[in-house]
Amino acid sequence: MATIGPHIPRAFVGLASFGIALWLLSWLEPVIIPVVVAILLTFLLSPSVTLLQRRGVPRVVAVVLVVLITFGLIGGMGWLVGRQVAALVDTYPQYEQNLNAKLDILRSPEGGFVDRLQNTVEKISRQMERKKPTPASTADEAANPITVTVVQDSSPFQLSKIWSVLGPAMEPFAAVGLTIVLVLFMLLRREDLRDRVLSLVGRGHLTLTTKALDEAGERIGRYLVTQLSINAGYGVAVAAGLFLIGVPYAMLWGFFAAVLRYIPYLGSWLAALLPIGLSLLVFSSWTAALLVVGLFLVLELVTNMVIEPTLFGRGVGVSETATLVMIAFWAWLWGPIGLIVATPLTVCLVVLGKYVPFLSFLDTLLGDEPVLEAPLGYYQRLLARDQDEASDIAAAHLAAGSLTDTFDGLLVPALIRAKRDVDRKMLDEEEHRFVVSAVRDAVDELVTRQTKAVKHEEAAEGVASVSAEPRLRILVLGCAARDTSDDTGLLMLKEALDPGRYDVTLMGSGLMASETITAVTQHQPAVVCIASLPPGGLAQTRLLCLRLRRNFPDLRILVGRWGMTGDAAEVRAHLIAAGATEMATSITGSCAQFAALQPLVPARAAREPSTA
Repeated sequence: MATIGPHIPRAFVGLASFGIALWLLSWLEPVIIPVVVAILLTFLLSPSVTLLQRRGVPRVVAVVLVVLITFGLIGGMGWLVGRQVAALVDTYPQYEQNLNAKLDILRSPEGGFVDRLQNTVEKISRQMERKKPTPASTADEAANPITVTVVQDSSPFQLSKIWSVLGPAMEPFAAVGLTIVLVLFMLLRREDLRDRVLSLVGRGHLTLTTKALDEAGERIGRYLVTQLSINAGYGVAVAAGLFLIGVPYAMLWGFFAAVLRYIPYLGSWLAALLPIGLSLLVFSSWTAALLVVGLFLVLELVTNMVIEPTLFGRGVGVSETATLVMIAFWAWLWGPIGLIVATPLTVCLVVLGKYVPFLSFLDTLLGDEPVLEAPLGYYQRLLARDQDEASDIAAAHLAAGSLTDTFDGLLVPALIRAKRDVDRKMLDEEEHRFVVSAVRDAVDELVTRQTKAVKHEEAAEGVASVSAEPRLRILVLGCAARDTSDDTGLLMLKEALDPGRYDVTLMGSGLMASETITAVTQHQPAVVCIASLPPGGLAQTRLLCLRLRRNFPDLRILVGRWGMTGDAAEVRAHLIAAGATEMATSITGSCAQFAALQPLVPARAAREPSTA
């Protein structure tokens, strides 16, 4: 009988594996969480241990000293927080009168919002508490009661009951103890653990594994140290601000603000709820509560817009949306601890996706690097007929480079992709015309931007514009080999060439070879440039080169196969054999060829460039 294993869909296998992994993460939570926290603390404390070792302190002494100080500070802060919370609970009755007064303000004589809300809740509660009809089975059981005998365990020592009470209470202490022991041994044996991980992955992947470990350690270490510094400063600022406002237990709220701020985007405002509520209790007016809201608002703006971008720099490599999603996921899986470890764990997943091929989807989904390269993203926006975003991509590309770089790196690839999609029947003629028209519009817009930028620089430097005096320029005739894409390529070349040196006349596409020869006879150019964007157009280009060379033996013919990849040397040899002087695969290369030919060709008096 044939087995069904090979016919199971791969997606089902992946989904089942993911479900098993989730179950294991949830089932092993008491063990995994101490291990994860210990690893993060090891990343955080390793620089301090290394610093002490460089000062001559033995490793064992340095590790024990750093761990004792760290957990001593954590325990001391926990003890102080506990005392402050207990004192706050004891002082609540003396502030209850202020809270009642504020609630009375919200009530009007005819029944305010609070009263109406309370009445509505009471009505809903009464409706939900109405007795349901008693089923027949329940009535029979009431008529014939069942005798239940309670048997008490008379054993003197009931271990199960003791463990049911002490077990849950001991779990937090056991987790903390396991974390401390793991941190000690990880700090003492961190090189050995690193070597074991490298050996486990395999010596054949030594390079990739080393890079992954180094990058993960660098990202996580930078994140932990920087976030600790920012959160500590944030907590101090909150405590100082609340102290000046007059809110009691300011240090307690500063501590909560520093801890809760490890929850991205939401933690600060969760911490703000506590002092806001206390200010409503303590003060008879609303001024203090508004000042507390303003304090947190100002601190959030300064921290998010100034401090974090400056200290984090390029960040930890995780997108904002992925961070929020992963925070929700780890919080659902592990509760409050998941909120704190969500970002470091997500960083580890991104690094794995970057270096492990079959996990590359993690880098795509969670990373902050652009998924689509600029040329592909630009063409995709043209396919979606979103010229606004396509224009933004082109403007950003121009700001990062030159005009010819934008032509070669962005616009020419878009024309080539459109031609290929037409050949594959993936684009119709109307869609192709839209892409070509959008690229032509982009050429005009980019040239306008470049001209404005040059004029602005000249004005800033105090350089006067040179008057347009007639000069000798080289007459260039641009010929399109086949279609409108070649026309657009010629337009880019014309804008890339210096108008003070070259007088460029463009011939439209669709002309026969005889018509091109007539145009050359009429204009008598020094150079003819044939634009032929791949794919296709090579046969037409060779034919045009043959006809031009036969009729004009001394004419310089430059061919632009812009955007061509592959065996360009072979194509160049065929075209030169057909009569071409030279071939270029980019507009930048064509401009360099024109500059090399300039001393060899005659020039004539300047006239206004024309487009035939």
